[in-house]
Amino acid sequence: MTAVDQHSLKPEWGFEEYYTESLSFLHRIIWTVYHSVMASSKGDDSEFFSRVHGILMYKDFVKYWDDVETFQARSDDTVIITFPNLVSLPMSNLFLSPNNDRLSLNGTTWLSEIVDMIFKDGDVEKCKRDAIFNRIPFLECRKEEMMNGVKQLKEMASPRIVKTHLPAQLLPASFWEKNCKMIYLCRNAKDVAVSFYYFFQMVAGHPNPGTFPEFVEKFMDGDVPYGSWYEHVKSWWELRKNPHLLFLFYEDMKEDIRREVIKVIQFLGRESSKELVDKIVQHTSFQEMKNNPSTNYTLLPDEIMNQKISPFMRKGIIGDWKNHFPEALNKKFDMHYEQQMKGSTLKLRTEI
Repeated sequence: MTAVDQHSLKPEWGFEEYYTESLSFLHRIIWTVYHSVMASSKGDDSEFFSRVHGILMYKDFVKYWDDVETFQARSDDTVIITFPNLVSLPMSNLFLSPNNDRLSLNGTTWLSEIVDMIFKDGDVEKCKRDAIFNRIPFLECRKEEMMNGVKQLKEMASPRIVKTHLPAQLLPASFWEKNCKMIYLCRNAKDVAVSFYYFFQMVAGHPNPGTFPEFVEKFMDGDVPYGSWYEHVKSWWELRKNPHLLFLFYEDMKEDIRREVIKVIQFLGRESSKELVDKIVQHTSFQEMKNNPSTNYTLLPDEIMNQKISPFMRKGIIGDWKNHFPEALNKKFDMHYEQQMKGSTLKLRTEI
């Protein structure tokens, strides 16, 4: 099959027609998932998850895991890696409503759009060529034949941008063999736990998370998709001196996005100019992404993201955990964090 050059793609349709057709297909996928889980939304977690190499994962992903492990990277691939947070799991990037001023700025989507802008030399229109989940496929995402990140990537022309949530030990070997450039975005554990909790509540395909303290217990135990946050971040932090890996902090991006954009540009071997940085910072601002149909997923039905259950999605606020952790739970979490991160030099800020 001839690879499709997504980077120069100029659809015969106008963007709205192209985007609407993509969303129509996506709606069919989502409704399939939605109806398959609604009858048992409070059931045993084993209905939704399985394990791969000891790490909790979505059952559909595990079913086709051989396709992930044998994936063939290309030397000019760029991989964007995060622990699932800020509503960034299967179909996660879909849930951004332009009518909600407390909308979350998804860290994975934010970084993905920045990298795509760099690849396109700051050309905003080229970055609107398709919805972000098509421009930057989610490697391990699979739902039978309806959602297939591996297939999407195989059919894309180079250079590709790949999204994944995998810990270092589960990343396909070919990415290491080809010395692909990788960017890991890390966020503090408490804010990740809060975001993950709301994600479980609002998105079809997940069991009932219970109360926030109950969910935090699961989070601390690594009994959530992709396993332990601690082990995930440490697996990538230990590789930070690898010249092919750039380790970023979400808190740093919120504090000084220009500085972090320049880091990414330089890491990718591109020339950094004030004009390019200005364009990227403007295009990937909260307001711009909120109003951009290629990143805001405005056409999805309310049934898929139930804002009656979770009426607010944050703007990626640093320190929002303070509004959710009772004093006793916070102390318990801090003690557990200290135990789990003992010996690691990784330090994260919980407020800025």
